[in-house]
Parts: sequence; C-alpha cells; structure tokens
Amino acid sequence: MTLDGTDAYTGLAGLPPLVRRALDAARSRSFPYSCRPEQGRLLQLLAGGVGGPGGRIGETGTGMGVGLAWLASGARDGVRLVSVEREPERARAAAGVFHDRPETAVVHGEWQDIAAYGPFDLLVLDGGGQGKVPGDPAADVERLLVPGGTVVVDDFTPSGRWPPRFGGDVDRARLHWLEHPALRAVEVRLAPDLCAVVGTRRL
Repeated sequence: MTLDGTDAYTGLAGLPPLVRRALDAARSRSFPYSCRPEQGRLLQLLAGGVGGPGGRIGETGTGMGVGLAWLASGARDGVRLVSVEREPERARAAAGVFHDRPETAVVHGEWQDIAAYGPFDLLVLDGGGQGKVPGDPAADVERLLVPGGTVVVDDFTPSGRWPPRFGGDVDRARLHWLEHPALRAVEVRLAPDLCAVVGTRRL
C-alpha cells in the first residue's frame, strides 16, 4: 500500500471496471493507501503471465482491494486469486468488491496465513513479508512459490547507487530480495519516486 495511492488515480481514464469499483470502495471509506496505478499496471501484466486452470496468485495486504483488482483484471480464466488482510472490517469491505468474482477471495488474517493457499505462481508482498519492518521476517519464497514462480515486492524508492540506499543507510530489505539465492531478481522503476523488485524462483 502506498501513501496517497488512492489520490494518484484522480483524473485517470481507461481503468479496468473492477479497479474502478475498488477505488470507489477506498474513497467511500477515506482509505488513502491504495496501490498506485504504475504498480497496478505491472501487476496486471504479470497476472496475465500465470497459466490457466490451476494457476494461483497470492497477495498480502488487501487494503480496499485496488491491487487485487488489477491482478484479477489481468488474470486468465481458471486462475485462483487470494489476498490476506489483517483488519477485519477492511477485509469484509474488500471482499464485497469481489462479490461476483468467485475465483477471487479476500481472507481476514495475518500475512503469514497466505501460506495455506500456496504455493503460488505469482505472489505480491504488499502488506507483510517484505522484511522492511524490524521483527517482521521476509517471506520464505522457496516455500511460497512454485519453481519458476514470481514474487513482487513493492514500494521502494529508486536509488542510483550500489548498494541501494534509503534514508541515508543501506537498504537491507531491498538487498535481501535482489541478492536472494533462490531468486533471479531485478529492480523495476515504475515512476521517478517508485520502484519494485521482481524476482523469479530458480528452477
């Protein structure tokens, strides 16, 4: 979730209908932390690469469902999507956004609960498992991804230095993903102030 992410959609046209529905839910509840459109388009693209029936997409941190809506808008028929949200009222409201999408589920729980629905072909770590917060471990991608599966870790600030830095210090969380021995990973710049790490589990 991104600070002022909901406001980033102001005036944008051509959004998928499901994304518009999730944005309406976010605005009606004054929820500001939605996935930004740049990130959403990346998620939509990656979701389209998940194979048909039997494919699985997971997400931690549903918020009001904007990121999940981008994923669902890109997913092929037969792909199952599940997102975990720790705030119960938010989880219920987000589930309502997908009331007519039986392949998409919003589950109330801690981010670690996503493991019960994996392993995944695509996993988006947005609301936990990123390893950014002290005491919150990074997700175990060897357990949560199928071989060849993809993980997306969002909301990094671009850095023109190596090792990457944030707030004057080495960005250990970003290094964790970029140098993870089980992944082939790259930093993708989405906007001048926004980037994500995308990694594929080695076969």
